[in-house]
Amino acid sequence: MTTHPFHDVTHVAMLGAALDRLGTVFQRFEEQDSGCVSYGLLASGQRWFVKGASTPQGISSLRRAVSFHQNVSHTAIVPLMHSFTTDDGLVLVYPWLSGEVLYHPTLSRHGGRAAPDSPMARFRAQPLPRIHAALESILSAHLAVGKAGFVAVDLYDGCMLYDFDEHRMMLCDLDEYRVGPFVLRTDRLPGSTRYMAPEEFTRGSLVDIRTTVFALGRALRLLLDAGDEEKQWRGTPEQLEVVRTATATSPERRFPSVHALVDAWHAAA
Repeated sequence: MTTHPFHDVTHVAMLGAALDRLGTVFQRFEEQDSGCVSYGLLASGQRWFVKGASTPQGISSLRRAVSFHQNVSHTAIVPLMHSFTTDDGLVLVYPWLSGEVLYHPTLSRHGGRAAPDSPMARFRAQPLPRIHAALESILSAHLAVGKAGFVAVDLYDGCMLYDFDEHRMMLCDLDEYRVGPFVLRTDRLPGSTRYMAPEEFTRGSLVDIRTTVFALGRALRLLLDAGDEEKQWRGTPEQLEVVRTATATSPERRFPSVHALVDAWHAAA
């Protein structure tokens, strides 16, 4: 089992000072629209991703992440190694993995998914077998999510970490995933409108595994297209029909489970 420099840490006064004691910060992520501040830390001869929150919204999100990782484990999901508190918040520790997030959720965005040198554009230019392998990782991970009784919330390309050297897709920042089904008590859930199901915008609606199916259908549609306008589908007509069923406006018309979606996707391939 991987050891880490935080194993005896349960509480620190200030995160920044604690990180300076434990190792060397080599990267900071301070413009995340989640309100969290994250760090790349070199300590004990290894690199770590350390994510801290000090706002009520950010703390709630990280608490959900702790619950999620306590219940869901998969080779395509970056594992949570440790958590501890600070005087004003909560901190999560993950292993640092090589790769690039397909879309950065920063406050000051530069370029975009369609820029030729963007991670998303480079991913979409990969040979189809690599695209399919990446999609398979996403689908397989969500079989574990569904089996554990969780619903995908805020799944989008900013959660997708792709290693262009190893051709490996990993999922990260699944902080908003929560136990389902549940009734939406706010005006909308957090997330990208490109991936969100209609019920995620309706107070009082039921959010369940069919909402996850919708998000996965959108992931299939967007990642297996050569562009952002959804006019350059690289899959087959049969696969596109699976996507249409998964992303039906009415939840009753979608696949009833992630397993049913995966079976249909494999049959179409």
